[in-house]
Amino acid sequence: FFSDETFEKFSAKDSLECEYEQLKNITQQCPPVVYEDHDVIIVNKPAGLLSQKAERESLSANELILSYLIKQGSLTKEQLQLFRPSVCNRLDRNTSGLLVAGKTLLGLQTMSEAFKEHKVSKYYYCIVKGEVTESAYIRGWLTKDNATNKVSVQKKAPAAKDKRSDDVLSGWEIETEYQPVWSVNGYSMLKVRLITGKSHQIRAHLASVGRPVIGDPKYGDPEENRLFRRAAGVKAQLLHAYCLKFEDGRAFTAQPGDAFHRTEAYIRNIRSYV
Repeated sequence: FFSDETFEKFSAKDSLECEYEQLKNITQQCPPVVYEDHDVIIVNKPAGLLSQKAERESLSANELILSYLIKQGSLTKEQLQLFRPSVCNRLDRNTSGLLVAGKTLLGLQTMSEAFKEHKVSKYYYCIVKGEVTESAYIRGWLTKDNATNKVSVQKKAPAAKDKRSDDVLSGWEIETEYQPVWSVNGYSMLKVRLITGKSHQIRAHLASVGRPVIGDPKYGDPEENRLFRRAAGVKAQLLHAYCLKFEDGRAFTAQPGDAFHRTEAYIRNIRSYV
C-alpha cells in the first residue's frame, strides 16, 4: 500500500501542477504571434525550433505557445487539465514560417480538418541554386526511407505502390508549383505553392529538377552549403512558409528572417567578391 503522501506525489494532479509550473517558468520567448483569436493562434516559427517535441526534455514551438498562453492568462491550470492546446500543422525543424495552433478544442479540430482536407493553400519562399526565369508546375512520385528519414523523387509512377519493405514506402504522387521572385548571378528566390503536402516535398522535389535549396543538408549541394555558411552565415535550409490562405478568404503572411536578406545581398554582389 502507498501512503497518502506517496500517492499524491505520483498522482495526475501533482504531475499536472509540476508541468504547469515548468511551462509557466520557461524563459525562452514564444515565436512572434502573427494572429490570435479566442480559438486559434498563428506564430512565425524560426528555423532550428521543433514544431512538437521529439524527446521528453526537448523544447518545441508547442511548449513555447503553451507558456505564452499561461503567462497571458488565457490558459489556466484547470483548463490545461481538460484540454491541451496543440499545433495543427508541422514544419521541419530547420524550416521557418507560419505555424497554426488550436487554443481550444473547436480551434484545434477546425484547423486540423482544414489542413487534412487541403482547404488551406500553403506558400513558401526559398532560395535555390540555378537561375529560374519562368513559372513551372512539376509532378513526381515520392519514395520515403524511414530508416534514414530521407525521400527520393521519380518522374514516373513506380510499378508497385504498396509497401516495399519494413522501412521503405513508395507511390505517393506529389505536385509542386513555383515562380521566380528574382534570379541573378546563378541563383534564384522562388515562391512555391505546395499542392500536395508530403514529408520534405519541396526540398526533394526541387533538388530532383536541379534546383537544390541553399543550406539544405539532406538534399542540397554540400559545396554550395559550405560557401553560403561562410559568406552569409546560412545555418539552415532557406525555406520559409510565408503565407496561408483559407477558403473563407483570410490570408496570413510572415516574412523570412535575416538569413534570406544576407544571402540575397551576397548573391547580388557576387561579382564584387571575384
